[in-house]
Amino acid sequence: MTGTSGWREFIGNSAWAEIDPTGTAQGRGEPQPPFQVAPTEATPDIQLPEPPAGFGLRPFREVLAARRSRRKFTEEPVTLEELSFLLWATQGLQKVIRGGVATLRTVPSGGARHPFETILVLRSVTGVAPARYRYAPSRHGLLRTGDIPSTGEVSAACVGQDFVACAPVVFFWTAVPSRTEWRYGPASGKLIAIDAGHLCQNLYLACEALGLGTCAIGAYDQELSDRVAGVDGDSELVVYAAPVGRPS
Repeated sequence: MTGTSGWREFIGNSAWAEIDPTGTAQGRGEPQPPFQVAPTEATPDIQLPEPPAGFGLRPFREVLAARRSRRKFTEEPVTLEELSFLLWATQGLQKVIRGGVATLRTVPSGGARHPFETILVLRSVTGVAPARYRYAPSRHGLLRTGDIPSTGEVSAACVGQDFVACAPVVFFWTAVPSRTEWRYGPASGKLIAIDAGHLCQNLYLACEALGLGTCAIGAYDQELSDRVAGVDGDSELVVYAAPVGRPS
């Protein structure tokens, strides 16, 4: 897909009419892909706490009015309770359905496919060793997946946006396309792009409710971002990013 006509074709995709129920994995009777990459029985390296009562209860109208992209952060760390709230707000699992292979979450997703995984670069979170982690929604915990990437690596992955690399927390959302393709076949790309917006908007609003800041990052180097996130770029690939910290 190249040139203006390519992306316009993507946005104007009407592949819904092309979906042949017998041509999708669902139509062929194939099992659904797992709803998370991490094993559901895995014990988290970090069990996330429940945020204290009253967390994030800033009036909703006020939160909407205050929402901005924040690109400057203090050096103050994010607390584990705050991170827990942000993860619940963006990917929190509310109910496992359809015999244990699908979920209902705090964000909408076409057909409840929820194709996303959350990879975190944690540089400064209270009580947490700096490293790369994967969020495990089934256990509301974090699994350590690698050492902390350097600020240079993160900056390069985000095409030189240094403020991302310096943030206490960086969200890298990856997509597992097979989850959506299982049901929607040729329409999956457009649906995944739409669903990504739901995730980041929830992060914006949750950050504002806590007095934190974030900025959606759509400009990134695919290969470098996949490397920073520790994914293969095929069965799982980065589709969005966002730094989080206390606005300066």
